Amino acid sequence: MPIPSAARVPHRELLRDNVYVSLRDAIVDGTLAPGERLRDAEIESWLGVSRTPIREALLRLERAGLVVSRPGRSTTVAPFDAASTVSAQQVAASMHELAARLAVPRLSDSDLAELAHANGALERAVADGDTEAALREDDRFHDVFVRAGRNPMVAEVLEITTPLLRRVERLRFASFGARDSVAQHAAIISAARAGDAESAATLSRENWLSLSYLVD
Repeated sequence: MPIPSAARVPHRELLRDNVYVSLRDAIVDGTLAPGERLRDAEIESWLGVSRTPIREALLRLERAGLVVSRPGRSTTVAPFDAASTVSAQQVAASMHELAARLAVPRLSDSDLAELAHANGALERAVADGDTEAALREDDRFHDVFVRAGRNPMVAEVLEITTPLLRRVERLRFASFGARDSVAQHAAIISAARAGDAESAATLSRENWLSLSYLVD
């Protein structure tokens, strides 16, 4: 298994969530390729943690569809599967639709400002060809609705579905299709500012379903 650069790994209090995020990101960005065998000893050496948080992280990744475990044999990075990705997309789109519907009546001026700032930063990242920054700002944009919606189940479901979609999102934000996302976000912001929860919810769903052209 190729060992990712140690510079990318947070060393302070690296607990189960950090192990999960480090492995997830290495899978999503292709450092750990489909079919790559994940060995506990090598992950221990890379992250400097015990086997327990590694096993917990691998279980979470398996639930998210990013790894395949064969008990007593091996754990490998899952291949890209279009059907699973479409299923995750449909669920994620519904969750973001619900988050926007719940959040719009509760959005503060600072929330609206954060939405605009995140979309502006996304537009700049797209223009610069900075895929990592584009993904980060896209997350920040949608997280405003998830946070303001105050439904913890939405966040829990998205934690499972989003990692599987991240491979497809990476393709989107490395392409001209990312400009469409900036425009879609702007329409969502306009609906949110107008207090139109239903329009914001519908637009949020459509934004996530627009990934379909990368899955087919």
